Amino acid sequence: MDRILFGDNQFFAVNHISDEKSRAQAIKFKDDKAIINTLDIAIEAGINTFMCTTHDRIANVCNYVRSNPDKYKDFKIYPCMPYAHKYANAVTELGYVDTLRQYIPGNFFNSLFKGGIAVLSKDFLSIMELLIDAEMKMFKGINTPVIWLQNVITDLLLGLGMKDILLGFHHYVKKKYDAEAGFITMNMPKLLTVLEDGGVENPIICTSINKVGFRMSGGVALYEETLKTKRLRVVAMQVLAGGAIPSKEAIEYVCNLPNIESILFGASSKSHILETVHNINYFDEMHKTI
Repeated sequence: MDRILFGDNQFFAVNHISDEKSRAQAIKFKDDKAIINTLDIAIEAGINTFMCTTHDRIANVCNYVRSNPDKYKDFKIYPCMPYAHKYANAVTELGYVDTLRQYIPGNFFNSLFKGGIAVLSKDFLSIMELLIDAEMKMFKGINTPVIWLQNVITDLLLGLGMKDILLGFHHYVKKKYDAEAGFITMNMPKLLTVLEDGGVENPIICTSINKVGFRMSGGVALYEETLKTKRLRVVAMQVLAGGAIPSKEAIEYVCNLPNIESILFGASSKSHILETVHNINYFDEMHKTI
């Protein structure tokens, strides 16, 4: 994985600091061209991986990337699924039955109603695979070396003890898409234990990493100990702790930790992108000389 990954929160009005900034971002990125322009700025700054949800508008970004193969020949996208709001909106607009009909192929959909809950329970892994395929359609022809399971699902499965589904996701994306599975979580230590017990070696985990313990279940000390003593590849997100830590201070802390393979951040302005990239590169170099 690349050292620096660019996220998509700012494109869809997700801001952990203020509602006012969310509204401003919604206005700024109401057109797809604004998203493309910001991605191009990130690429010019040396970032070649875009980690994004499967929001409907990402399909437009994918279309643009496919239509400009020379420009984006080194560009990678890390899809994060499922995009829960998409399904929630579909249920609101279409109802439960038609939402299932839209995302699950006909023959399998019909069998659900013939067999009822028994079939649903028996074929849960198959349903998961079908939903992965549905989400991945928009990325056809694009380099997607890591496919992520969103934390809303990862942590739900973790809490319910449904480790077979987590492991099933890992195996399916490797088999079907020749990609590595990544897991987004707010509980890195517990997830790592489950994946290790299931035979997943050196897993890829994206999790909150910051010096104040923001969204780090188990606390900073446990995370630091896990990073020092375990074998895993971590993508650090929410390093600013929702705005509680100054950027430079936050990045210095993360760059000095072991097993942090990548740092994920989102930004809506060129100055913020360049500043963040500079700080990561600066503290990486500082760490090498120590």
